[in-house]
Amino acid sequence: MTDAQPNLHRRRLGLELRSLRKAAGMSLAEAAGKLSLSGAPALSKIENGKQRVPPIALAGFFEAYGLQNKDRIDKLRRLASLANSGRRTNLLDQYRQSVRDPFAEYLHLEELAVKSDTFTWVIPGLLQTEAYARAVVERSRKWQTDREIDNFVQLRVARQEALSREGPLHLWCVLDESALQREVGGKQVMKAQLERLLDITAEHKNVAIQVLSFAHGAHAGIDGPFHVLHFPAGPPVVVVEPMTTSLYLEEDSDIGRYETAFNHLRAEALDPEASRRYIHDLIKDRYT
Repeated sequence: MTDAQPNLHRRRLGLELRSLRKAAGMSLAEAAGKLSLSGAPALSKIENGKQRVPPIALAGFFEAYGLQNKDRIDKLRRLASLANSGRRTNLLDQYRQSVRDPFAEYLHLEELAVKSDTFTWVIPGLLQTEAYARAVVERSRKWQTDREIDNFVQLRVARQEALSREGPLHLWCVLDESALQREVGGKQVMKAQLERLLDITAEHKNVAIQVLSFAHGAHAGIDGPFHVLHFPAGPPVVVVEPMTTSLYLEEDSDIGRYETAFNHLRAEALDPEASRRYIHDLIKDRYT
């Protein structure tokens, strides 16, 4: 086991192991002794998500704490696998100069996620054409050189492999109508982007798009865009993206509110088929 910066899944695994220890009625020092660790500080690092726990080492925790429940053991093994996953390493290394914290954390979570419930006022990166992505990145003013812009656009396109990988990410996106009405990049770029939305929902059963129309008025997402990322183990994570950072919300109360908001948005928006017709008609009326 090696020291590491804590991430969301390591923190969650640590909390689960702390819960097991307390249920067993052991102090940090007592548990560390049973686990043959160097002392209470070593176990504290694990419980605070600051030290990795290889899945193979979990058997020692289960034995020390007397855990026999198969469902919980399986859950903890899956969580440990997520906490130790390095599947994003190559992509992060390739685009290191373009990836800034906390976006690197988001990339890692997106790779591990099995489902993303997304509400946004702009076409999300996973669905963008390269030309649309370039127009968005250039206007964002976050990147100062042409090389930075090129690298980040390429990264955004590379991320879309998540939708067609083995065990693809399931994306359910509620788009505010403004995302479709605003001509990002000009008429030709926008036409191609709208056509891309039709193509991807036809080709990928794991992608659904709903349009939230202006006519609906106030709605459950009025405070801004968000993503709810779901994983094979552990609770979801809510990601909110203000202008200068990303916020990761893990408290049950926060997750519950955003899940409820997304359910309301899905109910308030046009259904997926009606949304496809809306996009088709928009292309026909404005761009042909």
